[in-house]
Amino acid sequence: MTLRITENLAIDLATEEWCCVACGHRLAPARANYKTGCLVAEVPLAEAHPPLVQGAAYSFTPDPDFCRLVEFYCPSCATVLENEYLPPGHPLTHDIELDIDALKAKHGGAA
Repeated sequence: MTLRITENLAIDLATEEWCCVACGHRLAPARANYKTGCLVAEVPLAEAHPPLVQGAAYSFTPDPDFCRLVEFYCPSCATVLENEYLPPGHPLTHDIELDIDALKAKHGGAA
């Protein structure tokens, strides 16, 4: 049984794997961080946050010395699965940790 967790992420309870909702690609074990199975790209902040007023002396773009934008893509279909703003050098977050055994018990899978 596949259970949708976010807009673009699901887990397959039978195989205990993270899956892309768009194409079904298996990303990583469900008991691990799904981001380990993703394509990862660091996006230049000036590209993600272009100036609102051309030629202005100020901008709402975060300072790249203090912030970076990291995007996570499905390696099969390139669907964006997640993005996060992190300080430079900060490790990628492990933002979703599920109780797989409880999900299996609730949805009829073997624990």
